[in-house]
Parts: sequence; structure tokens; C-alpha cells
Amino acid sequence: MFTDTHCHVYNEYYEDIDKLSKEILDNKVNRIINNGCDGKSNREVLELIKKYDYMYGAIGIHPESVDTYTKEEIDFIEDHLNDPKVVAIGEIGLDYHYGKENREKQIELFEYQLNLAQRYNKPVIIHSRDATVDTIDILKKYKVRGVMHSFSGSYETACIYLKMGLLLGINGVITFKNCNLKDVVSKLSLKDIVLETDSPYLTPVPYRGMQNNPSHIFDIANYVATLKDISLEELAKETNGNIRRCFDI
Repeated sequence: MFTDTHCHVYNEYYEDIDKLSKEILDNKVNRIINNGCDGKSNREVLELIKKYDYMYGAIGIHPESVDTYTKEEIDFIEDHLNDPKVVAIGEIGLDYHYGKENREKQIELFEYQLNLAQRYNKPVIIHSRDATVDTIDILKKYKVRGVMHSFSGSYETACIYLKMGLLLGINGVITFKNCNLKDVVSKLSLKDIVLETDSPYLTPVPYRGMQNNPSHIFDIANYVATLKDISLEELAKETNGNIRRCFDI
């Protein structure tokens, strides 16, 4: 049984979450961590994790929301960090893909949420896109654990994050043609990684062009197990152990 450590299961993306839940559980996925990214999705995540036993939640403000989030939305996160099924602060981080015009505001928001994680001893789920240097420099200021979501960097960058005590989130990107991530993962220990889908995005081969969902974690797991020349059982045992240590679930 596998865990999807990063997905976005909202009504905005999926018409029938009850039906989706059955598909997820029928496909050897016993647990997902549903990630919020703004005020609206954070509230929905909290509603959904109360409804579905197999679902846990992470709540946070994504860097793409840096120009629109409110103080009330940040206060909402802090008010719910002790909810029993809220296992992390996420999705948070930095994203300079479309430019750095709001770089300072992104850094301020990222650091505020890292401070929360440190004070409440909560793991973080970190998004870093075209912002590796700033992400590393900022993380050096804090003592946090968590996951570098959708990791696709170099082996050298992977080693930096691992030395900080972070895990690397591996998703469908590893199945893409001409992707360097498979070379990096082949060098890593199983203790360094967790699996994720980032649903509804980054659908793995052979389902490219279709909407992603957490049931595809099994396809990602199968690819990684073949790459590492291990059984699915061994991969499940190791990655689930990593999840228990990181998220305390």
C-alpha cells in the first residue's frame, strides 16, 4: 500500500470525490496528504479530511498567492495547526518562473510560514521553482523537517536538501522522456524519498494528456521500483517508514 504525499483534491478539479476516493483505495493507495495552497483550498482541505478517513491535510499559502493572500488566511493556518489530521504546513515556498517582481514578498511569506513550522514543530512541504539558491539560503536559517515537493534538481542539490534533513518528493516527472531525474534517483537511498502525484498535474506516462489523480501513485511506484531494481513491497516499506518519521502518521 502506498501514500500520495502531495496532491490537490478539490471540488474545483474533481466532480465526484466520493467516486475518486473509491478509485484511489482500490488501486493500492491507503493514504493521501491533500495540500492546500490558498485560503479557499485550505478551508476545503479541512472539510475533506474530516469526511475521509484515508485523507490527511497540509495547509499553507503558495507563492503564487503572495499578492492576494490576507492576514486572516495566515491566521487561519496557525489556528488549525493542532488539528489532529493536519500533518504539515504546505504548499509553501518560492516561485520565480514568471519573474522576480514580487521576490521580497515571496521571501517574507515563506519565512513567516517556516517560522510557524519551527514554533509548532510541524513538517513543511516546499515548492521551489527557478529559486534554488534563495530556497537553500532561507532554509539554512531554520530548523525544519519536511519534503522538497516535486524535486527535479541535480544530485548535488539533492544532497544539500538531504543534509538539511529534508526528503525529496518524487512524482510523475520521473517517467517523462529525457528526464534527468531518473539518473538522480538511481543514486539516492530509499530513505531519501517519498512518492507523490501532484494531482491533478504532472500525470505520469502512460497517461500523459489525461487528468492526474492519486491512484496513479502506484504507477510512479512501479517505475521507481523498476529503476532501483527492488520489489514494490520493499519500496512501500521504505517510503512509508520515511512518511511516518517525517509526518508522524
